[in-house]
Amino acid sequence: WKPCFSKVLYRQRNLVERFFSKLKHFRRIATRYDKLAENFLAMVQLASIRLWLRAYESRA
Repeated sequence: WKPCFSKVLYRQRNLVERFFSKLKHFRRIATRYDKLAENFLAMVQLASIRLWLRAYESRA
């Protein structure tokens, strides 16, 4: 019996895990400061946009 292993899926998983690691560097997200899920989701979206812009800026 050989376990299934896909290099493509493993790379994608690595990207997702690194993204969440970077996201947790934002104190407000790491501590779940917001009480309402709606506000927390909005902060996650803003932090994600900031990370994306930073990555895009370094490539340009």
